[in-house]
Order: sequence, then structure tokens, then C-alpha cells
Amino acid sequence: MDQSESVRIALIVGSTRPNRFADVPARWIENGVAGHTAIALETLDLRDWPLPFFDEPIPPSATGGVFANPTAERWRHKLAEFDGFIVVAAEYNHGPTAVLKNALDFALNEWKEKPIAFVGYGGVGGARAIEQLRMNAIELQMAPIKVAVHIGLEPFLGVLTQGKTLDDYPFLIASRTAMFDQLAWWARALANARAASAVVASISE
Repeated sequence: MDQSESVRIALIVGSTRPNRFADVPARWIENGVAGHTAIALETLDLRDWPLPFFDEPIPPSATGGVFANPTAERWRHKLAEFDGFIVVAAEYNHGPTAVLKNALDFALNEWKEKPIAFVGYGGVGGARAIEQLRMNAIELQMAPIKVAVHIGLEPFLGVLTQGKTLDDYPFLIASRTAMFDQLAWWARALANARAASAVVASISE
């Protein structure tokens, strides 16, 4: 991948609850990335992907990553278009939402060797949900980057009750910028590595 070429990143909105807060950080990420020429962003809202709770008759590890459910097949083929991911993660009961974990389970090969970043919110900025999601990502052979955006209780309540926006918190803006920079670097590096591996595999066939 050429250094001047933008990496394709999916922003996954990981809550489907009515009146969710997730729309606030999702729009904030969309607005913030507008000036980051290294990233081409597309939002994937899980409300638009009605995946059932995982019910595959055969594990995807035994099918080459192919799913019986047609929505899951559309989902994994969509994920294949991207070089990396940003996940907006709510924290419920010290963990991520069930719908988000389910969406991770409904793909296999399309996650592999790609970076993932997290924007969390909750009492401790979604830190416990993100910690679990990092472990899930590693098992899926992804590369979770170090920098995350943690929207803690103060900015959460500031937005909900005081008329503030996330742009009123400089530390959040700094984290967002660092996340974009790290994600773009890793997305490009891993895209090039995947391409090199594909060339080697084709030569050895």
C-alpha cells in the first residue's frame, strides 16, 4: 500500500439500545476523522445488521469461515473491505454489549491481521469492556492498538446534562488524534504485510 493511499477503516457502533449514547461518540469520530487524510471511514451501525444470537450449526473454524446465516455472510464480506476497525463500545455490567460480542463472533478470516481501536464510555470510560474486547480481538488474530478513547463519567454527564460536547474535553481530542495516527500506521503496515504474504503464498503454490 502506497504511503499516499488512505486506509479503509470501519467504525462499528456497538450498541443497539434505544436512546443510546453511542451516537454521540460515533458522530464525534466521524467529524474528527474528516481532517485525517490517511483514513477513509465508513460507519457500520449494528442496528442495520440484524444478526441472530450465534446459532451456526458448524463452527466457522471448520467451514473456512463460511456461515450458514445469510446476514452473517453479508456481514463478513462487508468486513473484508476494510484495513482496520474502530469500535464504539458501551460498558454494561463491567463488560461489552452482547450485540457487539455477537458481531465479533459472526466473522473469522475477515478480522485477521488487521488493527482495531476502541472508543469506550461508562463509569470508568468503558475500560473494563475494552479490556475484554482486546482479549477477544487477540483470539481473532487482530492487533488491538495501545491508544483508546475513554469517555468517563465527567464528560458523559457533561454531554447528557450540561449541554457540553466531547470537543469541550481536550484530553479526549488528544486521545482521538493519537488513536487515528496509530491506527493508520498499523493499518498500512499490516495491509502491506498481508499483501507480501499473499505474494509468497502464490509463488509457493
